[in-house]
Amino acid sequence: MADTMHNITAVAGKELRSYFASPVAWVLMGFWAVVFGYFFNVYLTYFVETGMRAGMFGGPPTLHVNTDMIRPLLGNASVLVLFVLPMLTMRSYAEEKRSGTIELLLTSPLTDVEITLGKFLGAVGVYSALLLVTLVSIVILFGLGSPEWKPIAAGYLGLLLLGSSFLALGLFISSLTANQVIAGTVTFIVALLFWIINWAADTAGPTLGPILNYLSVTQHFDDFGKGVIDTKHLVFYLSFIVFGLFLTVKSLDTERWRG
Repeated sequence: MADTMHNITAVAGKELRSYFASPVAWVLMGFWAVVFGYFFNVYLTYFVETGMRAGMFGGPPTLHVNTDMIRPLLGNASVLVLFVLPMLTMRSYAEEKRSGTIELLLTSPLTDVEITLGKFLGAVGVYSALLLVTLVSIVILFGLGSPEWKPIAAGYLGLLLLGSSFLALGLFISSLTANQVIAGTVTFIVALLFWIINWAADTAGPTLGPILNYLSVTQHFDDFGKGVIDTKHLVFYLSFIVFGLFLTVKSLDTERWRG
């Protein structure tokens, strides 16, 4: 068990170093910070101006910082996840295949599970760094007012689970090709399908409709944005992650047999 954990952390550390040794992580972090900062500025300006107008006319405040600012802000961050994370996972296995290092990886004394979990944790580490960047804006809000921290924590947990699900999906797709562009594009398309799959639920009938709603990643994220942590949402995301990693392990096993 100790050897397994050591191997997983070794692969994860190697992945983290490779991300930050190349421009990938820094470019994504800069893009994420600029776009999130833009959304933060828009919602903060709207929140302040609306509060000032209410005060000028002697009325009570009509907005709540958690409900009317932080919740839609984190909702926009979830949209960023859809666009950014495919760029994070597209190189995971595709680059190994393109450069020929996949053979060295598969012939090393590492199991497919250790390799997959290591790469997954490395990607989650980079994604967590992106989320940490956004906390700067949230800290500013605490300096200006008194938001409730529990709904914020629930929202960030939802973002972490949502992003981790897409990372597991992206790892699997990256393991199927040696082309990074194809891996990133297909990951985005499949993630988008899980994003909009519930749009057809109302017209899909009483049997298929609930299934489409359940498979929608946005349906499960909404409650986290409201500050609600429901077991069924945790089970969905964790099952999504485990299934994606399982498929990746099977894909590596197939690659090993081909080699």
